[in-house]
Amino acid sequence: MLDLVDFSTVDWSRAQFALTAMYHWIFVPLTLGLSFIIAFMETIYIKTGNPEWKKITKFWMTLFGINFAIGIATGIILEFEFGTNWSNYSWFVGDIFGAPLAIEGILAFFLESTFIAVMFFGWDKIKPKAHLFSTWMVAIGSNLSALWILIANAWMQYPVGMHFNPDTARNEMLNFWEVFLSPVAINKFLHTVSSSYVLASVFVAGISGWFLLKNRHILFARRSILIAAVFGLIASVFTALTGDGSAQKMAEKQPMKFAAMEGHYDGMHGTPLIAFGVVPLPKRETEKQEVNELKYRFEIPKLLSYMAYRNFNAFVPGINDLVNGNPDHGILPVADKVKIGRIAIDALAEYKEARKTNDDTRASEALDKFQANYKYFGYGYFENDPGKLIPSVPLNFYSFRIMVGLGIFFIVLFLVVLVKSIRGSIEKSRFWLWLAIISIPLAYLAGQAGWLLAEMGRQPWIIQDLMPTMVAVSHINAGSVMVTFWLFAVLFTTLLIAEITIMVKQIKSGPKNGGND
Repeated sequence: MLDLVDFSTVDWSRAQFALTAMYHWIFVPLTLGLSFIIAFMETIYIKTGNPEWKKITKFWMTLFGINFAIGIATGIILEFEFGTNWSNYSWFVGDIFGAPLAIEGILAFFLESTFIAVMFFGWDKIKPKAHLFSTWMVAIGSNLSALWILIANAWMQYPVGMHFNPDTARNEMLNFWEVFLSPVAINKFLHTVSSSYVLASVFVAGISGWFLLKNRHILFARRSILIAAVFGLIASVFTALTGDGSAQKMAEKQPMKFAAMEGHYDGMHGTPLIAFGVVPLPKRETEKQEVNELKYRFEIPKLLSYMAYRNFNAFVPGINDLVNGNPDHGILPVADKVKIGRIAIDALAEYKEARKTNDDTRASEALDKFQANYKYFGYGYFENDPGKLIPSVPLNFYSFRIMVGLGIFFIVLFLVVLVKSIRGSIEKSRFWLWLAIISIPLAYLAGQAGWLLAEMGRQPWIIQDLMPTMVAVSHINAGSVMVTFWLFAVLFTTLLIAEITIMVKQIKSGPKNGGND
């Protein structure tokens, strides 16, 4: 079966999608968080009537506009790639995956696009409260866009609310609310948008810190950094809480990803959380299962068991349990899942053949067999090589620790900056101002690490347990994907350089007239 798969096309398609998504996520989180920060600032302006707050709002609004325009370009390309590079995937689950994307385009994107024009060009042309309403609508609309996209992504991690139609070989949505209110989707949305608020707060705090170090626009910078510290502290604490919820759902729905994230090979009761460690690299793909000793490890006793199941003595399965099976804990070996998956695939083929010959009895028997074994349908595409079902342990292990470590650091940063801002000593705290500036790229690094864990951790699946990534790709020439990969790489890098250049120029100009000079 896999003889028909061109793995070169699979690899280049994955690389192209990863490239586009990672560049897209450079622009999006700043938009999500900055839109609310701008809304807070304009609300204070309307409440106080102080023109300084209007100037502050317009400055950050200009930076928001630059980032928003470039973010749209990369987002549109992502959606086109589902059709060009992942047509088998789009066929298999397009009826479900397409629904939230369509709602995102029709409702959320139109909402933010309509009001963004009023927000930028409506100053002094409409009543102040009407302008404030437009600003809040842009903030809500941009976050609603994220909601629908993250629902679609969460469904790929935990497919619910659908059934497989054997006549069309497509999955169809049965229960919209089950997809919308999936616990994985709720945690993913809350964790992702709150981490975006953290990034935007770090961005505002860092830029404000630069103005304070340069002794320029002191009042503007002090007020901006205070707003950023309050919003950032609330968001960073909330991000930690939702991250804990996401980890718990991961342990329940995607245990292999959870085990890889921890470098956890052999299951045990009262499993410790590894705060730090070095993962030895396997020499070959087939050795993934055998690398089970982390070096220089520092662990917190029983914390992983509590994090996964809210029980300090709970059993947490390891990679070896999930691959080889563990009868004591009801875990089926991968080899058995592959056999069941093969039965489902063969039964589907038999059903189609029987339908062609109008053999209703044979079709009915084949359909029953298919439905009884559909749970492990995707496993049928794998040969008896368990190494292919284990995601990269080093990549997931380090991504998780970078994300969590930086998240804890941001809580401390915002707390100190807030206290110093309230005491009126922030402009004298050069160490913390420099730290705020240096933290801007670290906030982007934390976001990228989070997405690496989310997407690389579920490999080799594009839809968990149902569709392997390798069979989702389009039947196209690898050379075409390779050419467009490099074209996109040049285009996105050019856009990023253009954005940074424009933003730096705008920041150096300062908030003289709202940053538009």
